[in-house]
Amino acid sequence: MTQTEEFSALGLTDRTLEAIRSKGFETPSPIQRLTIPALLDTEKTNDIIAQAQTGTGKTAAFGLPILERLRPLKGATQALILVPTRELALQVTEELLSLNGRSKLSISAIYGGASMSEQLRRLSKGVDVVVGTPGRILDHLHRGTLDIRELQYLILDEADEMLNMGFYKDVRHIIEMMKARKALSMFSATISREVMDIGWLY
Repeated sequence: MTQTEEFSALGLTDRTLEAIRSKGFETPSPIQRLTIPALLDTEKTNDIIAQAQTGTGKTAAFGLPILERLRPLKGATQALILVPTRELALQVTEELLSLNGRSKLSISAIYGGASMSEQLRRLSKGVDVVVGTPGRILDHLHRGTLDIRELQYLILDEADEMLNMGFYKDVRHIIEMMKARKALSMFSATISREVMDIGWLY
């Protein structure tokens, strides 16, 4: 089976496969084989807790289904990816942009320590996929400048690190601000007590 056939067997379309080829991906990693079909499934809402180390392709594991399923929507954010640090926010955003291919989805990093006015400008134009740190995301939610009424995906990346850094209450607050029950996916190097707490609660 060729690399394209292996990825297409996961339910990805030619548009996404083209982006995969341009990245030089050879075969799906184990976390990608398990996660991509589940996040693509529109028949049911899948909550996922995935244990995956750095370097196992987890960004593509959640990123490819997001880029596959979403279509540009002016205004409301459709996917929110929470990360523990600004460095990871930039890294994940860069990876998603490189996988975006011919899609017209808007993707932006929103984190503390950056210009609030620039973030307000970008959000006012509408961002389909937001990658951000919990504190700054919560700030925008309280301001009403981040619209999550159309949210389809909520991803916690490096969940153990994020919760161990003291963002536990912020993450819970963000989840509880979602107007409707949405799928929650957590990607974590370890399954810590805090990760399991979020799993049991939501």
